[in-house]
Amino acid sequence: MSVKGKNVFITGSTRGIGKEIAVSFARNGANVVVNGRKKVSSDFLAELADFGVKAIGVVGDVSEQKQAETMILAAEEKLGSVDILINNAGITNDKLMLRMTEADFEQVLKVNLTGMFNMIQAVLKKMVKRRTGSIINMSSVVGLMGNVGQTNYAASKAGVIGLTKSVAREVASRGITVNAIAPGFIQTEMTEVISEKMKEVMLSQIPLKRLGNTSDVAKVALFLAESEYLTGQVINVDGGLVMN
Repeated sequence: MSVKGKNVFITGSTRGIGKEIAVSFARNGANVVVNGRKKVSSDFLAELADFGVKAIGVVGDVSEQKQAETMILAAEEKLGSVDILINNAGITNDKLMLRMTEADFEQVLKVNLTGMFNMIQAVLKKMVKRRTGSIINMSSVVGLMGNVGQTNYAASKAGVIGLTKSVAREVASRGITVNAIAPGFIQTEMTEVISEKMKEVMLSQIPLKRLGNTSDVAKVALFLAESEYLTGQVINVDGGLVMN
């Protein structure tokens, strides 16, 4: 199934991996809904529209159920439907377990995991009615292997995998695919602030000996959106860091 002419909603797509996914889908002919919590750049929307597609911005917080519902309704009003949902929005709040508060833990889960629940619920009923759709959830290799100082993040991303597989089983008979991507160490604004010493440690753990690019993840998102016989899968984009 080509994404050309389809409507894709990408949460957390004003920068990093989400932004690259938006460009990739627009380049391949999909109409794109860009989402951010505070602002969506009009220049970026114009850049996407230059591919000959519709590009709209929707501001809202996925962790708030009412806002998730409102964002999907706004996209449907402007585009007619949401054919592909990519749940990319996420945050970190890293601390060692002994120093982590309940608020630190709950905050990350609310955005990274409950936020996906909210967005999927908001879009799923109409996908079921149309008997078609693709949902792609962004997990992380940290959700598979754990990481020091990231108990909250790892728990949220492991939860994404369980959510993905369960929803995939529920809606497969309706022609809807649900998959997850688990990126490894990807070059983004977040990794730019990491010290060179830490980067050397990271690279020593990666068989391909390089950090990933946002385009590496975007290519997999596009592949999953176009795949009609893949569902309930978790694809690691990690240079071989995690090998099952």
